[in-house]
Amino acid sequence: MQTPVIGISIDNKNNEASSGTYESAIAYSHVIMKVGGIPLLLPHEPQLAHDYLGICDGLVLTGGADPYTEAFGQPTHPQARPIDQRRQSFDLALLAAADLAPHKPVLGVCLGMQLMVLHAGGRLHQYLPQTLKNAQIHMDNHNHGLKFVVEQSALFSGTATGHGQCMVVSYHRQAVEDPGRLRIVAVAPDGVIEATDDPTRPFYVGVQWHPERAGSLDDPNSTHLQTGQDVNLGLYQRLVHAALQTTSPRA
Repeated sequence: MQTPVIGISIDNKNNEASSGTYESAIAYSHVIMKVGGIPLLLPHEPQLAHDYLGICDGLVLTGGADPYTEAFGQPTHPQARPIDQRRQSFDLALLAAADLAPHKPVLGVCLGMQLMVLHAGGRLHQYLPQTLKNAQIHMDNHNHGLKFVVEQSALFSGTATGHGQCMVVSYHRQAVEDPGRLRIVAVAPDGVIEATDDPTRPFYVGVQWHPERAGSLDDPNSTHLQTGQDVNLGLYQRLVHAALQTTSPRA
């Protein structure tokens, strides 16, 4: 059985295509390699989205700045820091291509989850300090807990409801207001939506936090509690396992 290839969306240096340079946090590639996948960084060529899906057995849509929202019925907030429009077009093209291959797993991280929600007809809180009293806990790489609101999801192994014994690392100024066609899976203690999924697909999960930043993923005690490992390192393990089911022979 072949090692699954996981495509990883990337960013522009300084969030500007005019920089002429792509960049990607090493943690994304490292964790995919660590859990048994082959990481493949994907340049921003929207017209190649279907070709990329033909090569890849799964996708990670990574974090970044804020999306433009005019195409989704909301003006972009004046406090937003929008991503380069070509990157947004590319990530949305990847999601559209993945819709035609729903058996292939997709994980959206932070911005990636927000784009999944917009793609599914949802809406965003575009500037948390305007809508949340203690927004800072989400904005500066702070740790906070989770409350699971469904019993079963590809987000975690087994079953879980109520307050999970785990900590996650948040770094975002926007959050999901309405998940559209997706399902809310977990929330922060203050009610901010932290995870979504599509239960009709084997693995289509968005998380608002950064599981690849959960301490040192090489340290089995880095998240302190077993459930924390499950929704951080374990999440990438399940992504790669789901991708393993889709692999086809390659020359």
